[in-house]
Amino acid sequence: MALSIKTAEADELARALAAETQESITQAVTIALRERLDRVREGRRMDISHRLDRLITEYADADMSDQRTPDEIIGYDALGLPG
Repeated sequence: MALSIKTAEADELARALAAETQESITQAVTIALRERLDRVREGRRMDISHRLDRLITEYADADMSDQRTPDEIIGYDALGLPG
């Protein structure tokens, strides 16, 4: 498999990271990409978790005082037909 780095900046960053970590360029790039991917995925999981927490809170705070049956709420009569 080949990876083509097309910008001077990316090449310089990869070489600098490899030099700082005493890894090969391939190792440095692989580890950097893996770490970035992990951070992105974790951020996505946190975003989903945050949205679920908000939904749970909204649902818990919702007014549930409607005394109608579910069928009455959606408009069906005793025979299961639209009312």
